[in-house]
Amino acid sequence: MSSFTNTRSLVALCSLANFINAADRVIMPIAIIQMTDEYKWDLHGQGWVLSSFAIGYMSSQVIGGSHAQKYGGKSILALAVFMWSLSTFITPLFAHSIYALIFLRVILGVGEGLGLPTIFHIFAHTIPVEERSRAFGYLVAAGSIGQTAAALICPHLPWRWTFYLFGSLGFVWVLLWMVIYTEVRRTPDEEEFIQPPKVTNSNVRWIEFVAHWPLWAMYVAHFSMNWSNYIIMQWLPTYLARNLGAEKHDIMFTAVPYIMNSLVGMAAGHFADALVSKKWTVLSVRRLMTSIGLLGPGLFILFFSGVKSLAWAVIFVSLSMGLSACNSSGHLSNHADVAPTYAGITFAVSNTLATIPGILCGPLTAELVTQSNGRWFPVFIIASLVNFVGAIVYLSQSAASQVL
Repeated sequence: MSSFTNTRSLVALCSLANFINAADRVIMPIAIIQMTDEYKWDLHGQGWVLSSFAIGYMSSQVIGGSHAQKYGGKSILALAVFMWSLSTFITPLFAHSIYALIFLRVILGVGEGLGLPTIFHIFAHTIPVEERSRAFGYLVAAGSIGQTAAALICPHLPWRWTFYLFGSLGFVWVLLWMVIYTEVRRTPDEEEFIQPPKVTNSNVRWIEFVAHWPLWAMYVAHFSMNWSNYIIMQWLPTYLARNLGAEKHDIMFTAVPYIMNSLVGMAAGHFADALVSKKWTVLSVRRLMTSIGLLGPGLFILFFSGVKSLAWAVIFVSLSMGLSACNSSGHLSNHADVAPTYAGITFAVSNTLATIPGILCGPLTAELVTQSNGRWFPVFIIASLVNFVGAIVYLSQSAASQVL
């Protein structure tokens, strides 16, 4: 097959896919305000609609990586984007049935769960090592831009058109992908220069991935981080509208936390690298950044829950999401320290466990608010406590030496 030599085009296409991926996640938390007014859903119904995405997302991540290896990244990524775009596009047609809507949200999650592992596979097999960091940087940045764009655009459109717009964008992407990208079949010698290092120890058993406290320190920290992040992503528009009186156009301010998260994440990476260059130990840097990334958001979530001003609420939730980005230089980077050969597997285990909050926080939030007669404070106090516990576990059990 002919070689696909223009890596810029490849990175641009994959980054656009992640832009659409991230945008499609943000549509429903914004649209559900208008949809609830129209279909008269109770809070429990809203919770299941919001959390059903995570059920599909958790179920397909490992499948994405393994099937891309077997069937090729081009076809699996095309299938993934088509699947999540179709479920997005037809959502307005089935929104009258909450059960059909939940099913479509699961399909959205399955498609998006296939997406990133497949892109990781394509990058690992196509992009030279010296260009790979920039490629992943653009990929992650495109996701933040997608969330920001959706948060800015969706509040100004009728809710049905938001799904039609971003669903159509996915169809266009699939067409471009199938026409432009030609998958490369490399010889074994060429693979030596493209693939990550081969596994040198094949005797590690699966039980090893859950048998070491330094691994569980990362898993617990990731779980704790995502608990707060999923609550913000799923419920922030509803909370601002129902509890702080935000108007339809005010919902666009939910873009600010995503912007803050992106900016702080880049700055935190440079800061952490600078500390290492100044002879800080790797473990001390990981623990410092994770502490900032968990304790800071836990504190600002408490402040957020106590204010009645829309402006202050946006400021505190943006600080919470911004400081959460420090985790990228903390426990998320720790995988390469403790399991350099198996970092992909340990991260897959961690990311799967960290999707559980996405499933739980929808119905659990609805139940807490309902049982508290409309008060949200229990939701935020639990999120804060989960962050604090995660920080304590990580600080006491983390390591930077290799365990696998």
